[in-house]
Amino acid sequence: MCGKIKNVPLAMQVFTSMEANGIEPTSGIFNALILTCLSSANVITALSLYEVMENSDGYKPNSETYNAFISAFANLGNDKAMQAWYSARNTAGFSADLQTYKSLISGFAKLKKYDAVESFYEEMVLSGITPNVPILEMVLGGICEQRNLIKIKDFLKFILDGGWKINGIMAEKLVGLYYDLGKVEEMEEMLTTLMKSSQGLKTLSPVHLGIIRMYAMLDRLDDVEYSVGRMLRQGISFKCPEDVDKVICSYFRQAAYDRLELFLECIRSSFKLTRSNYDLLVAGYRRAGLSVKLDVADHGGCSTKFTAAGCALLKQPVLFNDCIKGCKPDLASSSSFSTTTSGEWDLRK
Repeated sequence: MCGKIKNVPLAMQVFTSMEANGIEPTSGIFNALILTCLSSANVITALSLYEVMENSDGYKPNSETYNAFISAFANLGNDKAMQAWYSARNTAGFSADLQTYKSLISGFAKLKKYDAVESFYEEMVLSGITPNVPILEMVLGGICEQRNLIKIKDFLKFILDGGWKINGIMAEKLVGLYYDLGKVEEMEEMLTTLMKSSQGLKTLSPVHLGIIRMYAMLDRLDDVEYSVGRMLRQGISFKCPEDVDKVICSYFRQAAYDRLELFLECIRSSFKLTRSNYDLLVAGYRRAGLSVKLDVADHGGCSTKFTAAGCALLKQPVLFNDCIKGCKPDLASSSSFSTTTSGEWDLRK
């Protein structure tokens, strides 16, 4: 309790009271005191308690004692102290355990010393210790920071071959890297791999959406529609209006107004357009001189009236999935989307 509230004086008072009542201290009690001191950034007192333990006969430092110091210095970002306490642990005859490696990997990851992260990770695996999910996340994060695509593929294969699941955090990191590098083919390959390994929808969702964002940015409309249909067939829908905006902008840049209407009808049952989406549609149609395409009957409530063709398609939503299977066009030129100084949407290339 004292450790949780970071109250060193109270912890020392309790310790003194225990001794006064004839309760012999143990390594566990000293470890609790050390943790309280370290959680309060009172390193000097923690070191003094460690020295008392070293000079005692009945409550010598144990594995938890060394882990406490390694973890504390990892949180403080002190790599030299981490290394020193790791060496002291080994010298005392305590081999590293999962908690030891987690603290070391976490500390060096925060310092962006990824060579050390990989070194301790490899040492852990070679020693027969199975990494947990937080460790896998940190190692993957380090590889993504280095932008090493070969290592990423190897590490992803290691995770899947080991029977682990890729969680949403890992998927977001991978998608973010591939998106930044413009590697949509690699994203497609990753999606195929994840689907074959029966990953959950929370893992597949960011990959599907990342692919759609990339194709929309490149104005590859056939691929956008193929990817949207594939995503919807798996029971995954758009999560945020920004992703829908990117697709809408791509249609406007290509002047593909009928296809845009078909896209909107397709996602209507799974995603409710927001005010920003409607504002974008109105601005785009007006810029194209097609204001009649979108009659905003109640703009404050974001209700719309589509063309007669669109209403007919709404009754047969499966048509969209039927028309989008398989198309893979050549790479289109990259486009940008920004706002003008007046705040109006700029749909120019």
